[in-house]
Amino acid sequence: MRKDEIRPALLMILPACLFIGVVAIFPILNAFRISLDRRMPVFGISYFVGLDNYRFLLQDPRFWQSFLNTAYFSLLSVSLELALGLLLAILLHGSFRGRGLFRAVVLIPWAIPTVVSARMWEWILNPDFGLLNYLLQQIGLLSSPLNWLGDRVLAMHALIMADVWKTSPFVALILLAGLQMIPEELYEAARVDGAGGWQIFRRITFPLLLPFILIAFLFRTLDAFRIFDLVYVLTGGGPANTTETLSLYAYKLLFQTLQFGYGSAVAVATFLTVLLISTVCILLVKRQHHG
Repeated sequence: MRKDEIRPALLMILPACLFIGVVAIFPILNAFRISLDRRMPVFGISYFVGLDNYRFLLQDPRFWQSFLNTAYFSLLSVSLELALGLLLAILLHGSFRGRGLFRAVVLIPWAIPTVVSARMWEWILNPDFGLLNYLLQQIGLLSSPLNWLGDRVLAMHALIMADVWKTSPFVALILLAGLQMIPEELYEAARVDGAGGWQIFRRITFPLLLPFILIAFLFRTLDAFRIFDLVYVLTGGGPANTTETLSLYAYKLLFQTLQFGYGSAVAVATFLTVLLISTVCILLVKRQHHG
């Protein structure tokens, strides 16, 4: 860029920078400032405590349980979504009668608002009248109904099941775009050379699709680590906080117990964790792109 072009370019991006500063950077800085206070407005308490909230956070077992719950939920749900999304993308990429209708049907779960799908799963998983217990009993896999959302182990996996059902189509959509960018000539040349289906997938499809897999991994990991609405509606963090995530814990501190200082410290810790994950993912994507 020439020197005489720098000033007009800066003036053109200035409104966007101001907008981002007002709606994104200022709230983050303000949350960090509040996290250095001890604030409980309902009792008239507000004074500066420095890093005490963060020292308490490192010794708070409920924070670490929420962190582990969030990490477990993110790891399992994103892994299953990538596997199922890849399978769906390969099916959607194929040529068969009714492909347009199949693509529309597959995308329906993703189009449904999360709160609506959470209410739907609440009924599906109902221990007395739920569809899932009924089907499993009909095919002989269950002798008595399970309390999916009331059991300490089952509740987390019920959340993962609902999240995988809703978000796998989004992953499939990203991977389908990647599949459609792979030249058909590569597949034809591989078939002429006698390569089988698995060899074609391992040596052509997967390497060329890897940047799209990393992008899908980035988007889904960030979303999964910030999960709130699905957990809030389905379990509220129970039973016994076994499904409580970082976002839900911060919400309870901020809006139920009105501990604004400590709640902001938990929110800042969540933000820094998400920032770290996104930085690592972006570096992986850039490394793959330049490699």
